[in-house]
Amino acid sequence: MGINEPAVTIKDIENSIIDRAFEEGWVKSRIPNSKTGKKIAIIGSGPAGLTAADQLNNAGHSVVVFEREDRIGGLLMYGIPNMKLSKSLVERRIRLLEDSRIDFQTNVDVGNNIDPGNLINEFDAVLIATGSTTPRDADIPGRNAHGIHFAMDYLTQHTKSLLNSSLEDGNYINAKDKKVVVIGGGDTGTDCIATAIRQGCSSLINMEIMPQPPVDRAENNPWPLWPIIHRVDYGHEESKERFGKDPREFSLLTKEFIVDQDNNLTGLKTINLKWEESSNGKQTMVEERGTEKIWEADLVLLAMGFVGPEKYLLEKMQVSLNKKNNINAEHGAFKTNIEGVFTAGDCRRGQSLIVWAMNEGRGAALQIDRYLSGSSRLSAPTLKLGSLRD
Repeated sequence: MGINEPAVTIKDIENSIIDRAFEEGWVKSRIPNSKTGKKIAIIGSGPAGLTAADQLNNAGHSVVVFEREDRIGGLLMYGIPNMKLSKSLVERRIRLLEDSRIDFQTNVDVGNNIDPGNLINEFDAVLIATGSTTPRDADIPGRNAHGIHFAMDYLTQHTKSLLNSSLEDGNYINAKDKKVVVIGGGDTGTDCIATAIRQGCSSLINMEIMPQPPVDRAENNPWPLWPIIHRVDYGHEESKERFGKDPREFSLLTKEFIVDQDNNLTGLKTINLKWEESSNGKQTMVEERGTEKIWEADLVLLAMGFVGPEKYLLEKMQVSLNKKNNINAEHGAFKTNIEGVFTAGDCRRGQSLIVWAMNEGRGAALQIDRYLSGSSRLSAPTLKLGSLRD
């Protein structure tokens, strides 16, 4: 369980079991024996949307999933690099759902080329599962320079080109021979590091605003809380192998992007931070004078997290938001302020893990089934795990 020692390799064991099951043909599509006559529209085909679609289809409802990209999968397809999550694994699961008679419609951007009001009128229920896709930006001088990109744009373009043409079409942001700086840590930052290395960058720095975590758990971070410790992920290991050191620089704040006369990025200016505990117990950052530094860079990738779902769809549907800028719906109910419209995943919870999105998809499916049928036999997590975030 990883209480005081590293956890056993449960993930590897489960991967081996499911791979064997697919190889032997033991995993089969589930076609419901009867239909309820109810129709459900799901907007978004990420982990929350796919999980809900599977559950609602099993309950006998007709499910249509709308995806604005050219492939089904959402974050699973384009947001996570292929070397970390093979798209063949995503595609084999999608084929099962297709064989189960779920209707998938790609290249359909609800809110732009489809009026969401029509979905509300034509379907008995609608589930919004669009994720948290608005990236946090850097509002500092030089931000509009050529060579600064959001991390998800970088990762999505690379994966799409890889799947379409094995990178032959050139339709992606290329880090080859570039001095790359990734601003922001976390999984997305690590994925950018690993992708830039594969593209052949000439140098690589990963800047994080937070201080370096401790090697071991702190006393105020006991089990079963997620251990806040210094981790070395695959991208960090690959960078150390390529460039001889861990790419991360901690407690750094970017103050300015430096550009040439043609507005091309040439570097960035940072200052060191000192983190102090305030009277209310919260950590506050203090800039350390005299620690300013110029770093060379001609490609910067912003991986600083996400601030909520995109608004164009929600504004047209008149869905209310909470103070965190996510869709306002209580965990366990998943119901928005619009009759018959539900929500699940990162667009409700905020940016999180895939397993949380799946958890929410199952919970929302249960509530939609109850809404349409009066009761439900669908299974869903009963513990209100989302209370820690709501």
